[in-house]
Amino acid sequence: MKDARVVRALGTMSGTSLDGVDAAILLTDGEAISGFGDTAYRPYTAKERATLTAALGKWPGDDGVNAAAEVVEAAHAEVMTRFEGVQIAGFHGQTLAHDPRGRGTHQAGDGQVLAQALGVPVVWNFRSADVRLGGQGAPLAPFFHFACARFIGAEAPVAFVNLGGVGNLTWVDPSRPAPEAEGALLAFDTGPANAPLNDLMQARRGLGCDRNGELAAQGIVDEGVIAALMDHPFFFRVPPKSLDRNAFADLLARVAHLPDADAAATLTAAAASAVARGLEHCPEPPERLLVTGGGRLNPLMMEMLIERAGVTAVQVEEVGLNGDMLEAQAFAFLAVRVARGLPTSCPGTTGVAAAVGGGEISRPLR
Repeated sequence: MKDARVVRALGTMSGTSLDGVDAAILLTDGEAISGFGDTAYRPYTAKERATLTAALGKWPGDDGVNAAAEVVEAAHAEVMTRFEGVQIAGFHGQTLAHDPRGRGTHQAGDGQVLAQALGVPVVWNFRSADVRLGGQGAPLAPFFHFACARFIGAEAPVAFVNLGGVGNLTWVDPSRPAPEAEGALLAFDTGPANAPLNDLMQARRGLGCDRNGELAAQGIVDEGVIAALMDHPFFFRVPPKSLDRNAFADLLARVAHLPDADAAATLTAAAASAVARGLEHCPEPPERLLVTGGGRLNPLMMEMLIERAGVTAVQVEEVGLNGDMLEAQAFAFLAVRVARGLPTSCPGTTGVAAAVGGGEISRPLR
């Protein structure tokens, strides 16, 4: 894969919300998007989700980690083998712990297992090289966001906002010659997004999420909680910067005194406020926010985002992209870049000292 031909790449993503595995085909040469292909989703069962939840925050060798890895590998193999004509695959794995200034980063799952199941090269362990070289190891989708901005014909700077378990933002100047060029990208985690809200819904209602923001819509935001949250040192750190899923787990304690609806409304506002604060770090205001991740399907979260950020925000579907599959497509894109020796992160995206290519390639054993 040293040449620049367009290939049929498969990418997967299992995010911090622990809902399941997204898988998507992307046609790309690792620099531009030529087209989008089939997609699939494989939800985790309640038992699988419990196994993964029990392993959060743990590192290789800790109790429960091997069981979590087996769940991740089996679920990914099941959904990835549904696709035909795959030439290369990108496997992100399931993040269990992320401590870039300490123990590093830990994504459960072995790419060799998937290479054997698929019979094609699998690129995985995308984050470790960046962390070893002083980067945050996250976020990694920005290089794909640059290609997306070019694909949709954006001319002015735009910002991709991913409202998953953790929120993250990529500011893109599509006029720059390449994603690693100076001034092309600024990317960072914004703060808590759906993770605290989902945890609240599970604890209080036995539900995985606040679907359509229905519970939060009945509540009143506790602005005192939001103001206290915005005083957290994280929001004053200059990006790039990244978070572990449970970095703001204390938010649940901060809303413990509130009725269910008010607590949900407050945590919804927390996600929007975190993005609004993050925009203050951008080189210039983006023309609009292109929102992906589960939060884009929450009308109240979108409404609060527009109100608190003061910028037009739309679902990425409005510009012809797939918000459910954007991260999976990103790892298909990154897999091709790794195979072709192209960088996957740079100072503006992870804080690494220079543009670096991450990931390792596992090939099926004959």
